[in-house]
Amino acid sequence: MKYQALSPRYAVAPQIEPQDVTTIKSDGFSIVICNRPDGEVDGQPSADSIRAACEEAGLTFEFCPMTGPNADPADVARLRELLQGESKIFAYCRTGNRSSVFYQLAQE
Repeated sequence: MKYQALSPRYAVAPQIEPQDVTTIKSDGFSIVICNRPDGEVDGQPSADSIRAACEEAGLTFEFCPMTGPNADPADVARLRELLQGESKIFAYCRTGNRSSVFYQLAQE
């Protein structure tokens, strides 16, 4: 699993699998954000399957799906709130691009 740090506390990645959550936790992340809507492609792990793996590992999971470069203003506000804390945040979507845009929106 590869990811890119956009800041010391925020990283983005392409689609993850439930078994990746243990690595995410061991790398010091405590919040996982899914920016990918369920059902974009056949065989894509559901947000609920990632949520279950996160809960089992003791990580916080946030579902903030984006269907393009725009995000729900409430989701952006929630990310701003999370970024004010000390927790490391791991965000993913299909390629990592929407998660990068999500971060940029929260910086505005």
